[in-house]
Amino acid sequence: MKLIISRKELDYRLEKVISSMERNGLDALYIVSRANIAYLTNFFYIPTERPLALTVLKNGEKILIVPRLEYEHAEEYAYVDKIVYYMEYPDETHPIYRIRDTLVELGLSNRRIGFDVDGYGHIYGYRGPRLSEVLREAKFIYARDLIEKLRMVKREEEIRLMRESAKWTIYAHRLLQDYIQPGIYEDEVSLAASTEATLAMIRALKGLYIPTTAYPGAHATFRGQIGRHSYYPHSITQHFKIKKGDLLVTGAGANISGYSVELERTLYVGEPDSNIIKFFRLMQKAQEIGMNSIKAGVKCSDVDKAVRRFYKENDLMKYWRHHTGHGLGLEMHEAPFLDIGYDKVLEEGMIVSVEPGIYVPELGGFRHSDTILVTSDGYEVLTEYPRDIEELVIYP
Repeated sequence: MKLIISRKELDYRLEKVISSMERNGLDALYIVSRANIAYLTNFFYIPTERPLALTVLKNGEKILIVPRLEYEHAEEYAYVDKIVYYMEYPDETHPIYRIRDTLVELGLSNRRIGFDVDGYGHIYGYRGPRLSEVLREAKFIYARDLIEKLRMVKREEEIRLMRESAKWTIYAHRLLQDYIQPGIYEDEVSLAASTEATLAMIRALKGLYIPTTAYPGAHATFRGQIGRHSYYPHSITQHFKIKKGDLLVTGAGANISGYSVELERTLYVGEPDSNIIKFFRLMQKAQEIGMNSIKAGVKCSDVDKAVRRFYKENDLMKYWRHHTGHGLGLEMHEAPFLDIGYDKVLEEGMIVSVEPGIYVPELGGFRHSDTILVTSDGYEVLTEYPRDIEELVIYP
């Protein structure tokens, strides 16, 4: 069985979008988000300064507007009804005017148009007017949530891709852990583990899934969270040499047709002292509390409240830096969010990370992250990997 979202599933998604458009009185939906475009078309591309947008009409027709350099690419891979291209950005005629003309040709000049971005995001130096500024007769309605709500709850095919991602993520992380030794650069370990896992994945799955990024495959890394530098939750690789006495916070994933899980662990090089063990076990307990709070019908905010309560009861808030977790799927971070200010109710089929961390100045960071599938009566851990300190110590 291929590990690709089927056309049947894409048609189901489109039906749901059309129904939502009808309820909101929309004649069309204008989409710029790469993940939202992929969700409806299975088309993955490299975003640049050149606008790329999908327009969905209320009759279900999908029109993809692309720069000239993406035209043949879109013809080959995008599940749409029509592809329109403009020449280049910024060119003699700015792309936003070509997009406007296309919407006018589709009869949308004075219609109600939902959008996720009004024009195009200001990325890679892009500059240009909002679409609403060049198509003034139309009424524009912010409608990003329309697709986001659908994406939050994963269906059978998506869950299958996430399970496959978990297999290769776990393998990549196991290689990372096995290759750690004092005296070598973090980059050497990461590259060796990621390359070996990716090649194995390619050999096993070639032709069964869609590579969707410029650098597809499985990866496992430290991202600079080595020793005291593990104190920074979202560090950047520092080319550290690993040494005895280092705390290591890892991160692993594997992209399967656009979907990826997340697996993170705290490791230690050498014999951990009582202080390391104390904070490790407190972090582990915080994650257990987060996991055990999850089931369909529970508010996302209540999961985070339970974790924060544990922090407060154990005088850990001075080491707290972020909420309990976030959604996973087509993006590394997406809704829903396990946050005290986010009251969305968890539903069966949602997939989230659970990753409360403890960050101690002059010592380092402690964080496990697992990818969790919400079930009717609780949860399922997709990234099943050792969590106890005894199995996560690296002895030189």
